[in-house]
Amino acid sequence: MAFTRAIFASVLLLVAQPIAAYKEEVAVSANPIRKVVSMLQAMEKKVTAEGEKEKDLFDKFMCYCKNGDEMLGKSISDAETKMPQLTSDIEEGEAQVKQLKEDLKSHQTDRAAAKAAMAEATSIREKEAAAYAAVKAELDANIAAVAKAVAAIEKGMAGSFLQTGDAQILKKLVLAQNSLEDADREELTAFLTGSQSYAPASGQITGILKQMQDTMNASLADSTKAENEAITAYEGLMAAKTKEVEALTASIEEKMVRLGELQVEIVEMKEDLDDTGKQLIEDKKFLGDLGKNCALKTEEHQSNMKLRSEELVALADTIKILNDDDALELFKKTLPASSASFVQMQVSRENQRQQALAVIRQAGKRPELNFLALALQGKKIDFSKVIKMIDEMVATLKAEQQDDNDKKEYCEMQFDTADDKKKGLERSISNLEKAIAKEKEGVATLSDEIKALQKGISDLDKSVAEATEQRKEENADYTELMANDAAAKELLGFAKNRLNKFYNPKLYKAPPKAVLADVSAHDANRAAPPPPPETAAAFSKKSEESNGVIAMIDLMVKDLDKEMTEAKTTESNAQEDYEQTMKDSAEKRAEDTKALADKEKAKAQLSADMEAHTEEKAATTKTLMATLEYIQSLHAECDWLLQYFEVRKEARAGEIESLKTAKAVLSGADFSLIETARRSLRGHA
Repeated sequence: MAFTRAIFASVLLLVAQPIAAYKEEVAVSANPIRKVVSMLQAMEKKVTAEGEKEKDLFDKFMCYCKNGDEMLGKSISDAETKMPQLTSDIEEGEAQVKQLKEDLKSHQTDRAAAKAAMAEATSIREKEAAAYAAVKAELDANIAAVAKAVAAIEKGMAGSFLQTGDAQILKKLVLAQNSLEDADREELTAFLTGSQSYAPASGQITGILKQMQDTMNASLADSTKAENEAITAYEGLMAAKTKEVEALTASIEEKMVRLGELQVEIVEMKEDLDDTGKQLIEDKKFLGDLGKNCALKTEEHQSNMKLRSEELVALADTIKILNDDDALELFKKTLPASSASFVQMQVSRENQRQQALAVIRQAGKRPELNFLALALQGKKIDFSKVIKMIDEMVATLKAEQQDDNDKKEYCEMQFDTADDKKKGLERSISNLEKAIAKEKEGVATLSDEIKALQKGISDLDKSVAEATEQRKEENADYTELMANDAAAKELLGFAKNRLNKFYNPKLYKAPPKAVLADVSAHDANRAAPPPPPETAAAFSKKSEESNGVIAMIDLMVKDLDKEMTEAKTTESNAQEDYEQTMKDSAEKRAEDTKALADKEKAKAQLSADMEAHTEEKAATTKTLMATLEYIQSLHAECDWLLQYFEVRKEARAGEIESLKTAKAVLSGADFSLIETARRSLRGHA
């Protein structure tokens, strides 16, 4: 009997759960045992339904575990496949970078060589052009002088011609002309000297001059032809080298662009490799946690199924006990009449209203709950309307809770996204600051190097100009010395020849004979001169003295020859040294100019990169500030919700539970049964 009452009391406590709601009206005269059995059967159905629902949820969760495992496994497999490929791509890209740098170095060397060749060819061409101009000017002057001399001789104006500067030019030409025969040179020299005792044969002189003119014209034509051929060759070389330089420059620019793009791709691949590695670690960790969580959930589900089975067994046993005929007979004997039953099943509308009102007042202080309370306090009340209001209130609370859930998920996702973005932007700014500092240092270094190169080129140009001016002065001194020495030698030769005419007639070189007028007839008509007066003793030549003078003249001529030879050697050496210096200076200037151009280009590129990075840093900083402001706005929007989410959720769940309890009361559930069962248990205790 005690066992039966304990079972019955336990059943009553189970029935008293707030979530139980019954809509059937309970008659006062109903059999209480049948009512309890009906309630137990309803509980049995509910436990079974909950078990099926839990099984359905568990099956879905296990499906998630299985699919999540497959998805994570695929992600891990893809990452493990991707990482070696990325490593291979990075190595290949770095190899290409190395090759591109070698190609660029080779192209730059070739371009520098081509430019140096162009500079050297230009220098040689300028020298050749200057040499041709000098030769042409000299030949033009000589040809003009010869032409004037021929014209003057043919017009019988040889005397006036000898007084002009052209005669002096022609005289120097005759002395320097190695192709002339000695006899022709002596005749021309005598003619140009203007000796009073010399009357040249105009025809012979004219012939010699015209022959000289033809020779010089041929020499000028040969020089002009050689100059034109040199110009053509130079232009062809410059055109070919220009194309080569342009092609190399285009190749250098193209490969520099490719090098920059490839280096950016390598950086991106390295970042992708790092991100993939981190994601792989996270996926493996999450996969491990997923297996653990799924195992725990499986264990929990099995435990719940076991407890639910035990609960169903307990309910079935209790129903069997209460439905037993002996038990029913016993209850008839022991239980009082239905009107005095300790399980009072009759529930009046006033009791329902009071119980529901108490539950509503305990639920909270929401305005909607106050309206429900006012509705329940009214004397005339329609429970169906209140129940509808409760249903609407429950739907509202659930919608609010769903909004909070969505907002919480949104806030957490936005916080994670914004934080990741902030970290990425901060890392980018740090990298940009390092790049800008490095580029700034590079620009400063290149600026110093450019200044040094510019100063070196300026000093070199100044030295070249000074050397050129010095060479001009030395050449002018040499030309003047050679002209003076030649004139002195010529004068000494005339003096020596004149002395030989008197002292050493055999050594005398007579000038060409002139055609003299016939004076014999005139002399024949002259009267015989008177006898000469008494004179001094016979003349004795000063042969010994003259020999000394002539020897001295020869010595002076030798000294002049020696001086001219030394001057010529000195001039030749000085000219060679000057040309070598000019060549070395041109090469040095070409190298420095190329280095200057390269450094200026590198400086411009670095400056452009630094400016671009500075602008990118400014833009990234603005984006970071906007991101920080967005995070701050998220805090203002979400902190309160995240802080009180659980409290609000718990409070809202309590309100919903209270509303369901109130609805159950209004629908007919008598919660006074709880107190009756408890009093019964205390009495038996």
